[in-house]
Amino acid sequence: MISASKWIAGAFVVAFTSLAHADDISADNRRDDDSFLLLRDAVRQDDASKADFYAARLTDYAIPSYVDYYRLKSHLKDATPDDFRAFFKRYEGQAIVDRLRNDWLLELGRKRDWANFDEQLPLFVLNDDTQVKCYALISRALKGQKVADDARALLTSPSVYGQPCADLIATLYQNGQFNTDDLYAQLRLSGEFNATGQARRIVALLDGPEKKAVQAVDLPAVAAAKGIGASKVEHQIYIVAIGRLAKTSIKLATMALNKAAPKMSALEQQEAWAAIALQSSYTLAPETSDYWKRSNGAPLSIDQIQWKTRIALRNGDWKQVENNIRAMPSALRGEQTWVYWLGRALMARDGVTSQPTGEALQLLRSISDQSNYYGQLALEETGKLITIPAPGAPITPAEIAPIANNPNFQRALKFFSMRLRFEGTREWNWGLRGMSEREHLAAAEYARQNNILDRMVNTSERTRIQVDYTQRFPSPHNDIMHPATQTLGLDKAWVYGLIRQESRFIMDAQSHVGASGLMQVMPSTGRWVAKKIGLTDFAQEMLSDIRYNIMLGTNYLNMVLGNMDGNEVLATAAYNAGPGRLRTWRATLVKPMDSTVFIESIPYAETRTYVKNVMSNATYYAVLFEGRPQSLKARLGNVSPKGYTEQEEQETSFGPR
Repeated sequence: MISASKWIAGAFVVAFTSLAHADDISADNRRDDDSFLLLRDAVRQDDASKADFYAARLTDYAIPSYVDYYRLKSHLKDATPDDFRAFFKRYEGQAIVDRLRNDWLLELGRKRDWANFDEQLPLFVLNDDTQVKCYALISRALKGQKVADDARALLTSPSVYGQPCADLIATLYQNGQFNTDDLYAQLRLSGEFNATGQARRIVALLDGPEKKAVQAVDLPAVAAAKGIGASKVEHQIYIVAIGRLAKTSIKLATMALNKAAPKMSALEQQEAWAAIALQSSYTLAPETSDYWKRSNGAPLSIDQIQWKTRIALRNGDWKQVENNIRAMPSALRGEQTWVYWLGRALMARDGVTSQPTGEALQLLRSISDQSNYYGQLALEETGKLITIPAPGAPITPAEIAPIANNPNFQRALKFFSMRLRFEGTREWNWGLRGMSEREHLAAAEYARQNNILDRMVNTSERTRIQVDYTQRFPSPHNDIMHPATQTLGLDKAWVYGLIRQESRFIMDAQSHVGASGLMQVMPSTGRWVAKKIGLTDFAQEMLSDIRYNIMLGTNYLNMVLGNMDGNEVLATAAYNAGPGRLRTWRATLVKPMDSTVFIESIPYAETRTYVKNVMSNATYYAVLFEGRPQSLKARLGNVSPKGYTEQEEQETSFGPR
């Protein structure tokens, strides 16, 4: 019979051995994860030998498909078609297969292996790579198909072209599907996007002076000083130089254009004025309207037609707004932004101040069911307030179980635990494909259970009929947030709306400029705010602490709000773009302006989108917190010049809202 003391000693040894074994496994896992990260870095550095070394150490890694992917990607140029097909077969159905197929399609296009390219393209599920799309159009064009219209619709942003899209332009020009006007349009786009290489390639196709093209983009003042030149291509290069010069000095650009105008055709002058008008639009200068008038008759780029419309909005020229939107390409005209503003323009044309009718009503109703900024505004224009539907039956453990057992979500959680958010998000989103709305809600709930709130929000937002706004608009850390906002007198719905846009509640979120945490506070801002509120022991690490991040973020937001006279729209924009820029933009106002117009004409695209989303979020949070319908329009109100009195604001009349 074993004595009690010996049994206890034996049990202790077993338990200790089990714990030691668990520690060994944990240490092994950490070493494997470290090797995987080094493998990933080696591939990014195009170091095939180092990639092979680390891949060889990961024979039993938890996610073997990614090890094999990186091993194969490091040999992308010399791998055989059989190597790729073996990978596709081995990991059929996984997200990483589509990722590798994307890589291979680019390589096949580069090699002009159109047989394999055409075979693989229909299997590329996401088909979201512009350069692959350019290769696809080349393949079709070489077979004699007419693709010019598709190419024109695709080729609107030279910053993402790369060599494939440059080759597409050359192919279409050489086979007669593109003419010189198409190339001139691409050359002017190169100026808009500061794409020196693209400008050089276009001019080379036109047998023009490549050196002048490079100079027009990189040294526009020098190019403008040298004069316009004699040929048509030199005229177009000069237009690029004028647009680039306008970026730093509208005055010098207009002087250069006026000097060269006698040598330019009427159309060339209009194109040059459009280039100046676009840059002037970003400054919101009062002369901008005149520049756009001088550009009448010129073909406009996507950015140009949108900014011409925004300036018309600021001027209250609703007829011009209507004309501009109707002149937009159909795809752009169909975006919710311009559907909404066309509806507003038609209301103004008809003198409608309340319920829209006819085409205006039809347009606004077509987007009023969308749970976003424009959907909310359109809904209110039709006479309804913002509400949220009642949630359906709660998600059950039985519904979550298959989500937890899904390999896509398991891989996603593994990547999230390693702070590989890009890979984790790819796997998560791939797992959602083909799911029902109820399954989406279950996946969102699984994300909540694992504290991956950005995936919860994103996943829940995909549903249309079955909805759960507590998933879409979570309010974590309320025990910290409520007293913080209450003490400062901040609108908690607005603060949560801002956090939702800033970080999607990812506590360890880091921006490319160094902002940290829930409220994305910059280290310099955190230090400055800490000093202002008497926090003497500030350290940068505090920004990763929830309590300190909220304390510093809300105090800074409160300071910005005070600096913007309590206007949430201005404060939101200032929080994103910086108070200095907001003071500059606000200084362009001569009287109060409808906030929707002000927001639409914010010069920075990132800030423009940011403000729309924050204010939309805040409205939904207010519905959740207050339990009653809300008005986004009332929340937005008007923005006024600095020092404008309340009486003056009340006396100002506005167009229909």
